[in-house]
Order: sequence, then C-alpha cells, then structure tokens
Amino acid sequence: MITAIIFSAHIIFALVIFTKKWQEENLNSAFINLALIGVLFAVGWSISGIIAKIIMKPEGLGIFYDRDTFSLTILSVAEFFFYRFYYREDTTSADKEIQ
Repeated sequence: MITAIIFSAHIIFALVIFTKKWQEENLNSAFINLALIGVLFAVGWSISGIIAKIIMKPEGLGIFYDRDTFSLTILSVAEFFFYRFYYREDTTSADKEIQ
C-alpha cells in the first residue's frame, strides 16, 4: 500500500511538471523533463536499493514496509530535495521583470 502511494505521488509529480513545462515553454521541454524524471527515478531506485540492502533485511519492518518500500522512501526523500532545488522559481529574475 505504501509502495502504491509512492508510485502515485511520482506519477502525479511527473504529470504536474510535464503540464507546467508544456504551458510555460514548449512540448519538447516537457518531454525532456519527463525523461529526466524517469531516468532519475530508475537510476535512483537502483542506488537506493543497494543502500537498503545494506541496512535492512528483506522482510523489513512488517508486511507493509519491506526493503523495497524502504528503498522507495529513501529515493523519495532524495528526489524531494533534488527537485526542490532543480525546479525552484528564480525569484530574482521575476522581481526584476515586475519592476
């Protein structure tokens, strides 16, 4: 169940970024950002799976929080900070355009 929530959050995030980039820039930029999200998800899940394998046993902490869910949690936290930095709004240029 937790895994489904994490996957759903990633899908919703990808759709939001795709739509935002399509409206603000163009369709090519939207597809490039979608590919970036997909590649980072695949590579990040592989790396976080290695880390989770070192830290946790396969059965994990229970039926709903196994090692795969733990690796997705590590990935989601890392992606949160990366995407927050990568997709932040440039407030200095926006302030200059208003004035």
